Amino acid sequence: MAERGGTAAGNPRGSGSADRPGDLVLGVDSGGSGLRIAVARAGDPHARPLATYTSREPVRTGPAGIDADHMLGQLLPAGEELGHRVGGDRFAAVCVGAAGMGTLGDELRARLPAALAGAFGVRRLALAADAVTAYAGALGQRPGVVVAAGTGLVAVGTDLTPTGGWRRADGWGHLLGDCGSGAWIGRAGLEAAMRAYDGRPGGSPALLARAEAVFGPVAGLPGALYPRPDRPAVLASFAPEVAHCATGDTGDTGSAGTAKDAVAAGILADAARHIADAAAAACPPGPGMPVAYTGGLFALGDPLLSPLRTALAERLPGARPVTAAGTPLDGALTIAAALAAGRLTLPADPRLLQITRPVAG
Repeated sequence: MAERGGTAAGNPRGSGSADRPGDLVLGVDSGGSGLRIAVARAGDPHARPLATYTSREPVRTGPAGIDADHMLGQLLPAGEELGHRVGGDRFAAVCVGAAGMGTLGDELRARLPAALAGAFGVRRLALAADAVTAYAGALGQRPGVVVAAGTGLVAVGTDLTPTGGWRRADGWGHLLGDCGSGAWIGRAGLEAAMRAYDGRPGGSPALLARAEAVFGPVAGLPGALYPRPDRPAVLASFAPEVAHCATGDTGDTGSAGTAKDAVAAGILADAARHIADAAAAACPPGPGMPVAYTGGLFALGDPLLSPLRTALAERLPGARPVTAAGTPLDGALTIAAALAAGRLTLPADPRLLQITRPVAG
């Protein structure tokens, strides 16, 4: 299902058309929830989107990694439509940010440069890990560190120097890492529910009650959960229940007054420490480095953010927490506009941020 326009009502954000063909840039954000594409003016230093296009169909991943044909099958017609809507058919630069680009993006790196050059005359192309576009959306082209967290979690930082490059922490998936993420919190909450069901120490009757309200009898949960290909998302869907129990909110009933659950609060405090650990590991050296958070996990609010403020002050006492300026899609547009104008200062990296530029004649 595709949604055209930049708002829920389907209207493009911004207005006006490009001055000349090639005065446009294209940004792409590909993740587990689908594909988002936006167009902006190349000369706009803020890279404000003129129009957007959203597909709720995620790009497939196969044995060879991210499926380039599947991405191009959505990207090319959407790019053409967006160009026509704002009065152009060519793009000065494109940035494609994709989850898994670093480890699963070989086919994209091999196929996209020629495909986008043929379709839109693109000669400047950035292929970025979604963590890098999240960084650019949150901090722009400033040194610092960004934690991007939703179902998974990764922290990236840079001092903008070629020698310093990118510093990355976690992002290893729900089996090996993503500590403190939505999937991690949800799994810990369900473990506490199963402990309560068994009568083992560390259990939470409150989390058991919420697990049964959401998933049904918990004895059937392993059989229902383990075969699913979207296990991380299912685990992450329980994270808000952990937050509700930590505050004494009964969740979907909308009422409060239940006793606060110490086990749930402890899970969120542990998650906060993991997030702060990732931020500290990815933060470049130097006083007063900005630290920003982006992603749906932080919508859990104060039950997570309060212990996170404490943990960050302990792990990075000299850091400067800042509000993320924008989204990963905003970051893709920021990178594309900077690349078109020759002012990209984020460090290139063969896996995290591959840059294709015209060969001098």
